[in-house]
Amino acid sequence: MKKIYGFIVLIFILSNAISAQQNITNSHANGNVTLIPRNILFSSEDKFSVMLSPDGSKISYIAPVNGVTNIWVGPVGDPGSAKPVTNDTYRGITRYNWAYTNEHILYLQDKNGDWNWQVYSVNLSNEKIKNFTHLNGVQTTIQALSFKYPEEIIIGLNNRSPEFRDLYRLNIETGGMTLLLKNDGFHKFYIDDDYHIRFASRQTPGGGKEIFERTEKGDWKPFAEIGWEDELTVDILGFDSTGKVIYLKDSRSRDTAALYAYNLETGEKTIIAEDEKVDLDGRGFYRPLIHPTKKNVQAVAAEYDRMHWKIIDPSIKDDIEYLRTVNDGDFFIESRTLDDKAWTVVYMSDDGPLAYYYYDRDARNARFLFTLNEKLESEPLAKMIPVIIKSRDGLDLVSYYTLPSKSDSNGDDIPDRPLPMVLLVHGGPEGRDYWGLNSIHQLLANRGYAVLSINFRGSTGFGKNFTNAGKFEYGRKMQYDLIDGVDWAVKKGIADPDRVGIMGGSYGGYATLAALAFTPEIFACGVDICGMSNLTSSEENIPPYDHWDRVRWTNFVGNISTKEGRELLSERSPLNYANRVRRPLLIAQGANDPIVNQSESAQMVLAMQERNLSVTYVLFPDEGHGFVRPKNNIAFYAVAEAFFAKHLGGRFEPIDKDFQGSAITVPVGAEEVPGLEAALNGSDYHNLPEKSGK
Repeated sequence: MKKIYGFIVLIFILSNAISAQQNITNSHANGNVTLIPRNILFSSEDKFSVMLSPDGSKISYIAPVNGVTNIWVGPVGDPGSAKPVTNDTYRGITRYNWAYTNEHILYLQDKNGDWNWQVYSVNLSNEKIKNFTHLNGVQTTIQALSFKYPEEIIIGLNNRSPEFRDLYRLNIETGGMTLLLKNDGFHKFYIDDDYHIRFASRQTPGGGKEIFERTEKGDWKPFAEIGWEDELTVDILGFDSTGKVIYLKDSRSRDTAALYAYNLETGEKTIIAEDEKVDLDGRGFYRPLIHPTKKNVQAVAAEYDRMHWKIIDPSIKDDIEYLRTVNDGDFFIESRTLDDKAWTVVYMSDDGPLAYYYYDRDARNARFLFTLNEKLESEPLAKMIPVIIKSRDGLDLVSYYTLPSKSDSNGDDIPDRPLPMVLLVHGGPEGRDYWGLNSIHQLLANRGYAVLSINFRGSTGFGKNFTNAGKFEYGRKMQYDLIDGVDWAVKKGIADPDRVGIMGGSYGGYATLAALAFTPEIFACGVDICGMSNLTSSEENIPPYDHWDRVRWTNFVGNISTKEGRELLSERSPLNYANRVRRPLLIAQGANDPIVNQSESAQMVLAMQERNLSVTYVLFPDEGHGFVRPKNNIAFYAVAEAFFAKHLGGRFEPIDKDFQGSAITVPVGAEEVPGLEAALNGSDYHNLPEKSGK
């Protein structure tokens, strides 16, 4: 839910080089395992987001150009001849879509992490790039694309009202926009392939939502009222080819969200798929497989501790069965051609990079394309182990841990001796941890730490009861689940109780601050990335366009408008308990963060300084909520691993020149981290390229 500049002296260069070589070659507690360089783990990936054009003639992906991620396109038969079609030189492009013209690619870009997204198009026939929505302070969303209208898309713009987005029909050839709907109250729309606005939803003050159906006259009539307990797990996922049936995820009268077909004419509701342990919620790569033109549901993916597929349409049963034999990893389908004859398939493993394949359905043949990061293939990556941890009140916490390579000589998933451990907490909290390659797990395990990630109550995907068990439990039961995970690791002989650190971003950053403030005796140190320190000011600073987050916060975290709510928020705010912090803290923040305002970090740093407590503050002036630029990521993790090495005793790769090209600043506490002051004084990292919004 949320400088000091100068030049490095020759002696420092030589000493860092010698130290790095010693760290890379010498044996350590996790065996004679080489250090995996940071720039391999956190630099721009080789290729990702691999998609086919709708007609299947072209293949595209995101890959770096001079270290900055851009979109590449090439013939499907020769991906190696692909060329970059965008020219971003600073922040990088991270997401895009093919338009159904087969000659246009659409992508979103903001400025330095401000989340004011603008819609761009690159025309492959003439290589021209257009920004359709170059409006300062305005957030744009792509609402719908349809194969029936290849040259047009539906977008949402909050240029008239910061809180609500009006809907426009945009011609991607001419740039012309036509207003479809002036919106003064809805926060989500459901649009069919004929570009008819069929449904809309809005939050209710009590934390639920109302869904309305649009009549032929353009009026709205109530369709469903969803209570707060089902708000996250009831939604419309799409329409069948007739437009008379909607696909609905629904948890009403049950715990986990099942997938249904609902006939709008007869009112008949038919179950398509269900799982007793997890929600079939249509998020990300867990979205149902729906035929590109026939619009029937074909399969659904579900993940408890590992992913599995539920086949609905017998016509793709043999495809799914074949794909299971191609690679040992869990897989999902990233793109499909309009005729459904070709797919791009992605395989996930825990000790290797994502692997991309081109799948020819007629030939039933999957051709390997490339991996996400080829350099990782030869590195000593560690396995991720799923485990179910019981909370103190009996909840099952689906969790994952990683051990350093060669630390478990008998293969029983327990190290030969207790290790220093880092508890890595996911953000949200509406989200979850998954099995698969995790760069942070790999970095820390390679440095000699056990790493544990816990899906604490309040996480999503495990049924509404598990998610709703986190209501009003910030700093309490949600935090207790994390402590129970640490206790489990200590009892199992995985963690050394005197050397446990905690790290996380967003909600995970809050959990880090709460851990050091509320349970200072348990953790040896903490790393907070854009975490909330003051829940009261966090609620006050929710941006106007994020109405859902505001309503969710009021009904899940605490209501600032009531006396009881203000007291609860104050009671659960780590800032108000800064005097209890006893252990060192590293805080990292993006200056342009619209979700967790920079003041959340700044006020915690000030409170620590006033009490002469150990705190280091890393600030990136060109980042928002989290760090997007690879050079900033590398710089941050250089500081983080040196910090952990000092306080938990693991090894680390010296910072050396890893600040070059980064905008990192350290306003407070550089002297607290080994090598940080010298790196700041000696790096030419401030020589940055000109910023670009493209």
